[in-house]
Amino acid sequence: MRNRRSNDWGFPRWRAYDGAGGSPQALRRCDRDGCDLPGTCPAPKAPNRPERWWFCAAHAAEYNRGWDYFAALDAETAEAARAEDSASARGYRRAAHWDWGEGDGSRSRAEQDALKVLELEPDASVEAIKSAYRRLAKAHHPDLNPGDAGAEARFRATQAAYAVLREAEARRAEAGAARTGPRRKES
Repeated sequence: MRNRRSNDWGFPRWRAYDGAGGSPQALRRCDRDGCDLPGTCPAPKAPNRPERWWFCAAHAAEYNRGWDYFAALDAETAEAARAEDSASARGYRRAAHWDWGEGDGSRSRAEQDALKVLELEPDASVEAIKSAYRRLAKAHHPDLNPGDAGAEARFRATQAAYAVLREAEARRAEAGAARTGPRRKES
């Protein structure tokens, strides 16, 4: 058999309907009595059953407002389903992209972690950072806690956290000076 040339030239108005028969398919009407709109939204007739109503968007919204999945279940099955739903909801964690928004939003994740090491709030001032560093460094200094490996580790973490915050503050000050421009010497 010889191949026939296609009638599809890339223009939708020249294409056949669904490639079969050349006639359009009939639209499903909304299952709500008296509605002539197309029924494009499926809605279950009963819990855990394959049968569906087909409603227009307005009637689907009305149906969903009154829908209670647990109403058709006996009390024991409904309670088990509720418990399962709440247990699965506890399995979700907060989206990671929301976590960086602590404080006023001017500090990086590393700075916020350093503030936690220094036992400070995310929006702590420079003076509060210095005060907390001095307090924790004195409390965990190896000379005051000889032989205590935990105190030495906390002292090093305190030093590292303060270094991160000090460098970030220096970068901010440098960026602020660059924005204002060089100062002229007055003679």
